[in-house]
Amino acid sequence: MATHDPVETHPRPASDRPLCLVTGAGGYIGGRLVPELLDAGFRVRCLARTPANLRDHPWADRVEVVRGDVTDAATLRPAFRDVRVAYYLVHSLSSGHGFEETDRKAARTFAEEARAAGVRRIVYLGGLEPADVPERELSPHLRSRAEVGRILLASGVPTTVLRAAVVIGSGSASFEMLRHLTERLPVMVTPRWVGTRVQPIAVRDVLRYLVGSARMPEDVNRAFDIGGPDVLTYHDMMVRYAQVAGLRRRLILPVPMLTPRLSGLWVGLVTPVPASLARPLAESLRYEVVCADHDIADHVPDPPGTPISFDEALRLALQRVQEARVATRWSSASFPGAPSDPLPTDPDWAGGSLYTDERERIVDAGQRELWQVVEGIGGANGWYSFPLAWAVRGWLDRLIGGVGLRRGRRDAQRLRAGDALDFWRVEEIEPGTLLRLRAEMRLPGLAWLEMRVERDDLGRTRYRQRALFHPRGLAGQAYWWSVSPFHAVVFGGMARNIARAAERAAHRPPTGTADPAGKPEPVGASRPSGTGPTGDPGPPRA
Repeated sequence: MATHDPVETHPRPASDRPLCLVTGAGGYIGGRLVPELLDAGFRVRCLARTPANLRDHPWADRVEVVRGDVTDAATLRPAFRDVRVAYYLVHSLSSGHGFEETDRKAARTFAEEARAAGVRRIVYLGGLEPADVPERELSPHLRSRAEVGRILLASGVPTTVLRAAVVIGSGSASFEMLRHLTERLPVMVTPRWVGTRVQPIAVRDVLRYLVGSARMPEDVNRAFDIGGPDVLTYHDMMVRYAQVAGLRRRLILPVPMLTPRLSGLWVGLVTPVPASLARPLAESLRYEVVCADHDIADHVPDPPGTPISFDEALRLALQRVQEARVATRWSSASFPGAPSDPLPTDPDWAGGSLYTDERERIVDAGQRELWQVVEGIGGANGWYSFPLAWAVRGWLDRLIGGVGLRRGRRDAQRLRAGDALDFWRVEEIEPGTLLRLRAEMRLPGLAWLEMRVERDDLGRTRYRQRALFHPRGLAGQAYWWSVSPFHAVVFGGMARNIARAAERAAHRPPTGTADPAGKPEPVGASRPSGTGPTGDPGPPRA
């Protein structure tokens, strides 16, 4: 990632590819737009007040980053140098009181500097405005978005204003509000706005329109409504989310006396979406927001299968966990892929609930010895911690129709992908490095146990262990929080005892020599992985 102050020059060689300036690259849409622009053949420069905040994005080494602020003309001037298309994807919604004036000032400054620099097009993503509602009656959030759009359209630079309602994609504030309300509340007392019609749009379509807008003719200077093919009430959206997510049908009871302010506080309490975002989102849902036209297709034609339907957008947003595609990378429970997937750089509240318990130990043994213990886990060798807890969990699973611990394992020492292992199944195995198990016990959600053997920067053997749980509905949330107090004993003990077993294996006397007690061990003798020299079961199981 090329990061520098505005006074510095671009270190990369000149290119005839058009250069795009992206503001808000650290946000939900901006972070997904950058790789789409790169793949479409554009060069990208990102404007950031704190460039270091962009360094963990997967595209960071493919772009130029300049330090700047949309309210500071002095920093915008060098940022606009050689820019053909400028994306305005910032707002001051979370800045508290006075955000409308801040948005107004920022838009004017951005527009003036873009015109002075000879920028050929500005592209702005705003909110879909309700028809026949006086602007003074709109929520401050929608009113500010509309004003910013007008300022940019009047800038003298050809401008595309895209107006969207609810964006469906894992990590978007609107979608996360829908997700958490539906998953966490099987019975919901809701405000009147659940009966309001909206026209949601898949994030993939939003990005397609944003990229396509960069190539619009210079005589185009207008706003376009963008939406998916479905017009739904928020009630419909929650019902259909429950169906796609495999949840039981939700009972939704609208209550007229819940004001927009109270409903915003309610959403902030029930969901992890910050109250500063939940309140304006809830206030905006008072109005029917349906596209007045689909003129955008005249300039950005719809390929077959687009715009994406609401149900398909939900499936795309949820498929990573539903298809058990949990990342093998340790750095995050998700990795960058399709635009509808969560990104590691998304806010903590984004991407739904994926709870983790992570353990790490430095092991005084070689990677081979540690891997032998990991691969030998389960079956007769046990789970290296609190055997009574594992036994009870197996009995309970059998009582409710699950497989319990009775399946054991196919081979005492070797595993392969697809093997049954007690009430787990081997989902992924990279010999010597990674073992990931998927739970097949009866659970209100999906669970994995991941064990990794690696070498750290100092050349030491390191054991990493991660348990993951994706809850389904309120029962899944309750399950995780009810068992989490025992994780230190169960998972902490497992990591500790696996490390000890590997260390004992590493410090056994060589075959054919006397052990510390003076008893010779026959050449060629073999023992099950994880056992001591006298055949004891290795580590203590408590």
